[in-house]
Amino acid sequence: MNLKYQKIVGLFMLLSVYMSFGQQDVQFTNYMYNTMSVNSAYAGSRGHLTLLGLHRTQWVGLDGAPTSQSFSIDSPVGKKVGLGFSIVNDRLGPSDEFYVDANFSYTINVSDERRLSFGIKGGGRVLNIDWSRGQSQNPDILFQQNIKNRFLPTVGLGLYLHSDKSYLGVSVPNFLTDEHYDDVQESVAAERLHFFFIGGTVLDLSASTKFKPAFLVKHVIGAPLIVDLSANFMFNESLRLGAAYRWDDSVSGLLGFQISPQLMVGYAYDYTLTELTNYNSGTHELLLRFELKTREKQLKSPRFF
Repeated sequence: MNLKYQKIVGLFMLLSVYMSFGQQDVQFTNYMYNTMSVNSAYAGSRGHLTLLGLHRTQWVGLDGAPTSQSFSIDSPVGKKVGLGFSIVNDRLGPSDEFYVDANFSYTINVSDERRLSFGIKGGGRVLNIDWSRGQSQNPDILFQQNIKNRFLPTVGLGLYLHSDKSYLGVSVPNFLTDEHYDDVQESVAAERLHFFFIGGTVLDLSASTKFKPAFLVKHVIGAPLIVDLSANFMFNESLRLGAAYRWDDSVSGLLGFQISPQLMVGYAYDYTLTELTNYNSGTHELLLRFELKTREKQLKSPRFF
């Protein structure tokens, strides 16, 4: 099979997979470290200023495959209020979407160990579509009008129940069903509601080893469930090793280093389990997190989420 034909078949396979899973919002393999992107109630819950950057290159070698970048900053403001700010850039085929959101959380104590946070998200995204970019199955697409800097508002809500060892959350990042690029129909279509359910716990296996199983479930109206399962180990508060599985889609390996009390770097590699594996060399994801905390504070209150 020559390279040009391989790319065309690969693009067709990409569209078929997206049709099956109904994916619209960006989803990262390192979701367990990027919680505020799906649940605004997470803002400020780590107890100090946190900056997080992610870069994801999906299905390397396949023309038109998604690439995404995310940056967030959040911090507690007083004992009960958390504030956060996030930006996301997502490119898929002829479309570019740029998200900007502010997050607010308010926390109450429900017991001596557990806290319940209420979150609200507000912001918007800018949609650009250039129909001349890339290849298409539909030749009439070139006659569609391009979209330039169309602003669409976003409003979301979240609940986050958490302690020092576990968490559960439910959220809808955007209640406004505006427009987005539909890669299956190759047109602009109405965005559907996304419901996210998250959870995880931390188990002390020994004085130096912690184990954290976690899950993320995404339900999009009119599409099958997307289920992510992960298991991470942390050794001596510095080395993190783990694996993840996205139902009927991919398996992943995760690696992280706590270089200092303030700085962590991480990497994830996804291996595709669908027929797309014949047309790409996998997905790469890089993570960088900076926190304003000291070694003394880290040892007194270690956090794995």
